[in-house]
Amino acid sequence: MENITVKPQPRAARRKPVSSRTQLDRNDWVEAAIDVLATEGVTGLRVEVLAKRCGVTKGSFYWHFKDRQDLLAAVLERWKEGRIRDIEKITTVAPGQERDQLHYAIEVYGASRNRKGMSIELAVRDWARHDSLAGKIVEAVDLYRLECTRKLFVAAGMSDAEAKSRSLLLYACVFGLSLMHYSPFDDNLSDLKQRIAERIVSG
Repeated sequence: MENITVKPQPRAARRKPVSSRTQLDRNDWVEAAIDVLATEGVTGLRVEVLAKRCGVTKGSFYWHFKDRQDLLAAVLERWKEGRIRDIEKITTVAPGQERDQLHYAIEVYGASRNRKGMSIELAVRDWARHDSLAGKIVEAVDLYRLECTRKLFVAAGMSDAEAKSRSLLLYACVFGLSLMHYSPFDDNLSDLKQRIAERIVSG
């Protein structure tokens, strides 16, 4: 009989065991903190609570942050950056289209579709009532928003004084509406909001 040499099958490489422990970076902690802020306010932002929510130990937190205050400052900075980025996007417009863009700004800020965004906004403002750092951040964001829309009103042909009045009126309206329950007030809310927007924007 012919001798047949059978080559041994190569052993499958051993797989390294996959760690079940979640690895979080600084950004993950900030995002988790913002989620908690939206539902529980700043008092809910406790290291133990966040660690449990993320499925990690407190040691992971202290790898990325000095302490709770360091996290709170990071949350405020993230909120500020996001709000400034949003208003820049909303108020950037080609010359001659300023009024249309103002209508769009009112529509975006006056819409109730972004419940989480509004919850975060309200939580940060409540936080600012009793915390100096949060207060400074909110003031900076508000002034930046007002300045961006003021420029649009001026570009649309209004005086600086009138533009400042309209800019403040715009935000007082949209944020005020976010706090009110007015659905039964009018059968055609979209038409009502359009008339309000026209009064704010028209010369």
